[in-house]
Amino acid sequence: MTKKKQRGVKRSAKRLDNALGDALGAKSIQSMRRPQHPRKASGPNSDRARRSGRPNQPHLAKKSAPNTQSTGHSNALASASQPGNKRPKVPEALPLKSEKMSAVSRLTARVFKKPAIQEVVREPTAGGIVFRMSKDQKDIEILLIQDSKGRWTIPKGHIEPGENAKQTAIREIGEESGLYHIEVLMWLGKIHFQYRRIDKLVLMTTQIYLVRSLDAHETPTKEQWMKGIKWFRFNDALDAIEYEDIEKLMLLAKNKIRQGL
Repeated sequence: MTKKKQRGVKRSAKRLDNALGDALGAKSIQSMRRPQHPRKASGPNSDRARRSGRPNQPHLAKKSAPNTQSTGHSNALASASQPGNKRPKVPEALPLKSEKMSAVSRLTARVFKKPAIQEVVREPTAGGIVFRMSKDQKDIEILLIQDSKGRWTIPKGHIEPGENAKQTAIREIGEESGLYHIEVLMWLGKIHFQYRRIDKLVLMTTQIYLVRSLDAHETPTKEQWMKGIKWFRFNDALDAIEYEDIEKLMLLAKNKIRQGL
C-alpha cells in the first residue's frame, strides 16, 4: 500500500472516531438534562421491602420533627392524666356555691342601686380583752359577747366627748358585760375596719386593752340587744371569735399573761 493510501485510511479512521465521540457526547448531555424522577418513599410496607423480605431499618427512616403547635392546655391535661400528678386547686378567691348570686338577686341589685357615698365619717372606739384564770389556774378564760347578728366579739363602744380610749374601754365593759371589778393592765393595739351606712362610709378605729377581771364571783350580764355573753376557754374563744384582727391581739394577750406582763 502506498503512503498516499495509508494517509487516506488514517484520515477516514480519525473522522470515524470523531463522529462516534460526538454522538456519545450528545447522548450523555441529553441524559444529564433529563429530569430525575423522585424515588418512591421506602417504608416498612413498600414494594421494595416486601420483595426483599425484610422491613426497612428504623434508623434509616426520617425522624419526624416535634409538634410545636401543641398548646399549654393539652400539655396540662396530659400531665394531669398521669397517675402521680395532682390536678391544680381551684383558687380560694372564687366564691362558694352558697355565695353565688341568683338571677333574681342580680336583677334586684341592678334595679335598686345603692346611693353614692356622700360623706366619710370617722368613729373612734375602744374596748378590752377581758380575762381571768380558770379555777385550776391552768388555763386562761376570755369573756366574749354575742352581738345582734350572732357574731362573737369583745365588749367595745364609741369614745364619748371628754373621754380617752382607756376610760371608754372601762365604761363599755361595765355597760355591756356588767363587770365593774376590773383592772386595765396594758394597751394591746389598734384595729381598723370600715363599713357603709346608707350614703356614708364609716371608718372605725378601735383601741384594745388587756383587762383583768378581779372578782371571780361577779356574774356577767348581757344587754338587751345582745344574743349572749359567756366565759370561754382560751382555745374555744379563738374558735368562736369572728374577727381576725381581734384574734391576733388575743394571741398577743396570751403571751403577755404567760410572761407575767
